[in-house]
Amino acid sequence: MPASEPIARPSARQLAYARIRDDIIGGRFAPGALLSENELAAALEISRQPVREALLLIAQEGLVEVRPQSGTYVTRIDPDRVREAQFIREAIELASLAACEPPAPEGERMLRAIIRRQRGAADRDAFYPLDEEFHRALLGLAGHANAWSAVSAAKGHLDRARYVGMSATRSVQDYVDDHERVVDALAAGDRDAALSALREHLRFVFADLDAVRAQHPELFDGAVPTRTGRTSRR
Repeated sequence: MPASEPIARPSARQLAYARIRDDIIGGRFAPGALLSENELAAALEISRQPVREALLLIAQEGLVEVRPQSGTYVTRIDPDRVREAQFIREAIELASLAACEPPAPEGERMLRAIIRRQRGAADRDAFYPLDEEFHRALLGLAGHANAWSAVSAAKGHLDRARYVGMSATRSVQDYVDDHERVVDALAAGDRDAALSALREHLRFVFADLDAVRAQHPELFDGAVPTRTGRTSRR
């Protein structure tokens, strides 16, 4: 048998981008925090150059702001960007689902396997990557897996709002129930019910956002910059 292709290891820039972005979305780097290239590089055990390049990529998503002669700051959550990203995500995911036929047995098994793993998620840290996996798989079911990159590129601020708000008004298992309703409707051949369930699921972010803004206004405005370069993970 031919030897399998070696799996390419992520570059230092890719590693820095993923870790720093995840820490911003997960709230480990709070809005207004001043990020230190030196401290980030030391924590990640890489040089400053890939960290600098990663921060520039993250700045393009509006998650950090690079201020000349001052530093790089984590931006506060921008409700307008949340709404814009929600519009893009909803348009792509609903259009994909509208073109989806009832899943073949292996497709349904894949989605239900993800849901079973989600049932075992005790908190949002465990659930969040499984939520991403489910929505990416749902796009793939209709042959639109490559569209996930377009969704991901647009939804940095949306991810932050979803992550913080995930436990603000609903439990993690409420979101899993949403996923199950979508799959049940698809399996039953009821595309309209599947679309309605997915639309309602995606729009809960707005109720969550209002709850988070009421409980934690400092995430949106008025935060005082605090210096941190930690990449600690919960």
